[in-house]
Parts: sequence; C-alpha cells; structure tokens
Amino acid sequence: MQIAKPLVGEGAAVMPKKLTKTDVVIVGMGAAGGVAALPLTNAGLKVVGIEAGGWLNPRDFAPDELRNGARNWPQSVQKAASEAPTVRADSSQKAVQGGHPMMNAVGGTSMHYWAQSWRLNPWDFQVVSATKSRYGEDRIPTGSTVEDWPFGYEELEPYYEKVEFAVGISGQAGNVRGTINSAGNIFEGERQSEYPMRPLRTSPFTDLMTTAANSLEWNPFQGPAAITSELYDGRPPCQYHGFCNKGGCHVQAKSSTAVTTIPKAVDTGNLDVVTYARVTKIVTDNNGKIMGVNYLRGNEEFFQPADVVLMASYAYENVRLLQLSKSRGFPDGLSNNNGQVGKHYLSHHQGSPVIALFPDNLHNWYGLPAQGVAIDNWADDNFDHSELNFIGGANLWVHTDRKPIGAAKMSTFGRTRSWGSDWKKFIMENADKTNTAYIQKTTLPYETNYLDLDPQVKDPLGFPVTRITASYKENEKRIAQFSQDMMEMWYREAGATEIIKTGLGNVMGASTHAYGGTRMGDNKETNVVNRWGFSHEVPNLGVLGASVMGTSGARNPTLTVQALSWRTAEHLVANWQSITG
Repeated sequence: MQIAKPLVGEGAAVMPKKLTKTDVVIVGMGAAGGVAALPLTNAGLKVVGIEAGGWLNPRDFAPDELRNGARNWPQSVQKAASEAPTVRADSSQKAVQGGHPMMNAVGGTSMHYWAQSWRLNPWDFQVVSATKSRYGEDRIPTGSTVEDWPFGYEELEPYYEKVEFAVGISGQAGNVRGTINSAGNIFEGERQSEYPMRPLRTSPFTDLMTTAANSLEWNPFQGPAAITSELYDGRPPCQYHGFCNKGGCHVQAKSSTAVTTIPKAVDTGNLDVVTYARVTKIVTDNNGKIMGVNYLRGNEEFFQPADVVLMASYAYENVRLLQLSKSRGFPDGLSNNNGQVGKHYLSHHQGSPVIALFPDNLHNWYGLPAQGVAIDNWADDNFDHSELNFIGGANLWVHTDRKPIGAAKMSTFGRTRSWGSDWKKFIMENADKTNTAYIQKTTLPYETNYLDLDPQVKDPLGFPVTRITASYKENEKRIAQFSQDMMEMWYREAGATEIIKTGLGNVMGASTHAYGGTRMGDNKETNVVNRWGFSHEVPNLGVLGASVMGTSGARNPTLTVQALSWRTAEHLVANWQSITG
C-alpha cells in the first residue's frame, strides 16, 4: 500500500492514523457529493463525506452586499483562494495567478450560487453526430476534441426528475410527455413530469422583457430554479429579499444540498461528514486498486480506508487530486496512464455581456438572479445554422437583482466621467434604469485547452496548484457576436435607448462553470471515466461533477451534475460486487 508522505514541511516520517474502514468515501460534500450521498445511504452503504469547509448557519447568511459580494464570502473561501489556479491562453505564455470562484462548506457553492437549475437539451448529448447529420462532415471546428456523450438525454431524464423532486426545483415545464406548453421552454427535451413547484414570481422588469420577446415572436419563459416558490418539504417559500447572489438563504428557501439531501443522508445513520479536512492523496495498493484516502485535519494526518472513492471536489480539484496521486502503477497521476486527465477542458462561455440603458426606472431592486425570463430560440441547435459560420448558440437571460454597491458600479455609457459630482448625479438619476444580460453560450473542448500542475506556483501546503491553459476559439467568438446582436434586438424592442456590447477576452480563466478534465466516454483512449462515471483504469474510483461532462450546452451545469451523481450512485449500489471485487 502506498500511503502519502507526512505533513508537508515536517522532517520525520509520521504515518497517518488509520481509521475504521468504510464502504464509500466521498471527497467533497457540495452539489455533487451531497446528492450522491442520499441514494448510497438509503441503500444501507456506510459513507464518509470529507469536506474542506464546515457547516454554515443563518448567521452566515446576513444580507451584506459588501461581505458576500465585494469580499466574496471571506468566511468560506480561504482554502479555495489559497489554491487558486494559474491561467494562460496558450503554452507559450507564463501562467499568472487567477482567482478561484468556488467556496468550501457543507453544501459547497450550492450555498451561495444563483440556483439556476437547467437540464441540458437533447442536442447537447450528440453534438458531433447531430451536427454532421444536419450540416455535413466538415462543420465540427478544427482542433476540437468534442465527442458525443456515451448516452442520450433520455438516459439521464429519470435522474433529472429524481433530483428535481429531492432538492426542490421550481419552474414551468414546456414539454411533458410530448405535450407542449408555450408558457415553458418549448425547445426542451421531453419530460415525464411537471416541476415540483410553480415558477418564481415575475417582476415589472421581467414582464417588460416578456412582452418585448413576444413582440419579436420569440418564445420567452421563466427559468427553473433550485429555490422554493411555495412551502416544500418543510421549507418556506422564497422571501425575495434580494441577497441570493453570492449569499446563503436564512430561511432555507435555496435548495442547497446542505438543507436537502445531506441532512436526509445523515438521518439514515449511514453518513459521517468530516469537516475542515483536506484530502491530499488517493491511496492505491501495488495492483492499482483504491484503498482509501489520506487527509489532513488540523495538524493531524489520517488514512481513511474505503472500498470505493467518489471524487466530488469540483473540476479543478478533481483533476488536481488525480494528478497529485502518483504511484508506481500511475507515475503520471491516478487514472492517467492514457494521458487523458486534464484534457478536454472548457469553462462555460459566459463572457461578453450586453448592457442596456432605459429611459425609465425598471423597478428592478433586489429580487434574485434566478428570478428571470429566458429565450432559447438561439440556443444549441434550435435554429438553422446552414448560413452561419459556427455551431451551438446561447441562452439569453435577464433577471431581477439590484443592490446599492452593484448599482454604483454601473456604466455611465460615455455620458460622464466615472468619478466626481457629475458621476454621482448620473448614478442617482439612472441607478434603476440599466440592466446587464446574462448570456450563456456553447463552448467546445479543444486539443490546446487543458489543465495540469503548475511547475512553479504552490499552495500553502507545498502542493502545485492547477494551471489552466485555455483560450476562446473562433467558434465561440462568433457565437458571442451573434448572441450579442440578438440580445441588443431584445433590449431595443423593450425600449432600451443605449447598448454596450462588451468584448470577449482571449484567456479562458477559472470559472464557476468548469467542465472536462476527467471526461466520460466509452473509449478509454480519449476519456478518463466510463459511461457510469467510474475510471477506465481504476474500477473502484468514481468521479462526480462537471469534470466528466464533454459539452456545456447553453446551461448552468449544476442540475446535470447532480443527475449524473445520482446515476453514478445508483449504479454503484446495483453493481457493488463487480466494482469492489
């Protein structure tokens, strides 16, 4: 057995304290790990969840724009911030320190995320075959490593539904068993059930934008949210108090795993959550089989034996931990003998927003980012690309959510300088007259976009941080330009008088929507895990999270991540003997 070295910086070798063996270790108790714990513990498996942060409580969720937004939840980001990846556009550049968008806590970033909870569209699972079938063999961008998923939307649909009911998702369905409802997303894949709860309420601004979209003969709809719109599972409905963006919910209306699936898993008596613990290595025996994990907690080092390890510590940390877990059988990192760990990386193409100025107040104060209206007419392959020079598209999203500091940072649209009395006058007169669109766009993986260990920059424990080498390619830049034009059309139809289209940076930096690095697929030569999320090279190692996803769609990844996690957990339960044998 190859157990990690002693605490970094210590001279003498100190063997980790060996703990009682468990059935499953989950590394990271956030959106992914927190969902997987429930079907595992319901099946009677003993699970140890190892989390770098701690339990949060309502006192941590004070409506404080300065602390939560400007200072980025300082009580929960120290570890993540100290391990921030370095970034560069290509291998010829020196990587520079970037930020880390995630946080550490039981529930992970599902504590303070926007809570948009989208399913992927069927096209997102078959980008290669569907594109070639509709537009010809040469339409996949040069240099892209995109592959079809090993299964289609219909395979994941039951798990989407399980998660929607387990955590509590509000929304309006657009396609239930083939029956189309124009109040929902008419482009969505077929669902078997309505959402558990009605959608969040509208606002004067979203009503304005809905009317404008209808005038354009587009198909507006309210998006789904992991936020209660009514009493659900003992939790009260959303209070619309306005601090949901980078803020926790003091009434537990936000459906974080910390208040949904994790407590239920704990109640089974089969889940032990170890907080403020840092996993340093996944331990294998001389035959390459997983034996457990080493972790640090305070000044002590422990070895937690387990039959199965599930990694669920976000894309960057999933990849980093595999690359750090070197051994005789895996000299380049665990499950990396085929050189695929870190490959096929992409971060969601969220850049290049459009900013609009309106002549009148929008009545858009407070509210929450998931309280919005969406347009999917230009997403994925919902429109004809025959005469266009890109594939994929964008979801256009406008929402409520305005607070004082954010309003004070608004653009002046070239009408005045950005300081002094003229600036103050402009802000006071126009603070409620602007809106910034949130446009999520397709991003593809490319050969030159990848994650590895930075050869120079280390975290406080002396471990290399992740290095992101990635840039936006022509396909993504063309989507950005096209979607900005569509967004401007929508804003102007609603009465906007001035528009700013922001530029798209070249470097693809750290993101809350990071994908790839441990991609899922049937071909072990081009993928790290199989269709069930278990390593091709290490059968009792599973990976949870967007690092297994090969495409992004025009969607937030969280609900898909959670559906995949539930699916992986159920597969483990049903195939325990073959996976652990």
